Amino acid sequence: MSDLTHLTISEARAKLRGKEITAAEITEAYLAAIDRANPVLNAYVTVTADKARDMAKASDARLATGEGGALEGIPLGIKDLFATEGIHTQACSHVLDGFKPHYESTVTSNLWADGAVMLGKLNMDEFAMGSSNETSYYGPVINPWRRSRVDTVVMPTTHQGDGGFVPAGGTKTARTLDNAQLVPGGSSGGSASSVAAFLCAGATATDTGGSIRQPAALTGTVGIKPTYGRCSRWGIVAFASSLDQAGPIARDVRDAAILLKSMASVDPKDTTSVDRPVPDYEAAIGKPIKGMKVGIPKEYRVDGMPEDIESLWQKGIAWLKDAGAEIVDISLPHTKYALPAYYIVAPAEASSNLARYDGVRYGLRVPGKDIVDMYEKTRAAGFGREVKRRIMIGTYVLSAGYYDAYYLQAQKVRTLIKRDFENVFAAGVDVILTPATPSAAFGIADEDMASDPVKMYLNDIFTVTVNMAGLPGISVPAGLDGKGLPLGLQLIGRPFDEETLFQTANVIEQAAGRFQPEKWW
Repeated sequence: MSDLTHLTISEARAKLRGKEITAAEITEAYLAAIDRANPVLNAYVTVTADKARDMAKASDARLATGEGGALEGIPLGIKDLFATEGIHTQACSHVLDGFKPHYESTVTSNLWADGAVMLGKLNMDEFAMGSSNETSYYGPVINPWRRSRVDTVVMPTTHQGDGGFVPAGGTKTARTLDNAQLVPGGSSGGSASSVAAFLCAGATATDTGGSIRQPAALTGTVGIKPTYGRCSRWGIVAFASSLDQAGPIARDVRDAAILLKSMASVDPKDTTSVDRPVPDYEAAIGKPIKGMKVGIPKEYRVDGMPEDIESLWQKGIAWLKDAGAEIVDISLPHTKYALPAYYIVAPAEASSNLARYDGVRYGLRVPGKDIVDMYEKTRAAGFGREVKRRIMIGTYVLSAGYYDAYYLQAQKVRTLIKRDFENVFAAGVDVILTPATPSAAFGIADEDMASDPVKMYLNDIFTVTVNMAGLPGISVPAGLDGKGLPLGLQLIGRPFDEETLFQTANVIEQAAGRFQPEKWW
């Protein structure tokens, strides 16, 4: 049954509809895989085995009558930021201890309406604040990928090896995995790790400054952050309301398209959701890109960028050119201001959104001598170090005397960043190609990152502009670095033109091939 977990969503969908397998069988295969691997990878914070079996049973009943939705019987993992009725929803924070909502997020409601099966809630950076999934109250998620080393051995005598006959004096290469644990990226690290390790067929995720695309790139998975307003934010624990957007992480481009089709919708409960039809994203896959204009922004060539990243970028350019696309150099001049502006806007909105966690109505409560003392003790005990840091930054930039100097200036920069993209697209560019991350996955508790939060923030250098401008962006696995770790390329599109992203991403995927980690867990 373990082979069932290696089916893509599109493959599993066909087998379920063809009655070659049952929803119960594939669900049990995933539950068994989680049982074996989760103690090592820490991707799930809650496994809803009984609920999954009930949902699978209901899916099989519908499939038996020839009915069933677009995701009927497909087992998914849900990021702990999405409200799930009666089930652990804590944004992986101590301050929300014991919280089980009496409502369901719109995105997950859409998935269940289409027949998906919930396997459990996935680990994440606390309140989605982080780039490595190390800030979770439940501990870090482990990346299923590991660095590898290739050694060349000179054979002293005739030897019959795994690769066949090796003559005396000949050479043989041996590949070994490093034992060092790596981060899966964040904040959606549990989503990315569980998809890469075959612990769910696909997963929900959220992206505020790169939290879908960055972990997807570091785990060899596909992650799309749709246009702001494409998916409802209702029932998703808020970090920065003008930046947050839900999207899927999947094993390939087609699966990401299938998931986004179900997740996206207008929602009267979310006034920022946009009332426009949701296209059949899957239909865009396989369409030719001949004549399409692909923009290459010069500002994304940053100082100190590893050769592996630059080489991958050039490969991506060549693949798209070979497919008939026209490659054009473009400029996005305000890109250099995006990261500092983001780290003013996002903490400011976070400090406002997180003010509601006070120990009065739900979650953790630490008793105090009066209500103010209770507020202070609860928040001090309930929030982790990174969340406290961002709340303090946000409160500072919103305070009297600093609001005009920092927050308003950051919003002006945001307008300029948006205008840069508008000018490029108005000039006829269809899609923009950039690296997804400045490096491959780094180590758990990396000393440089731990000692300097700014270095951690720089992991979002290629992704934050998309959120600041409200645009769609997708990360596609495109190769491996010199140590055998996955690297991703990012495509950025026009507002609500996710179809072109899927169309173009498929070309990169077909040229690069598929990547999966060597199993060690």
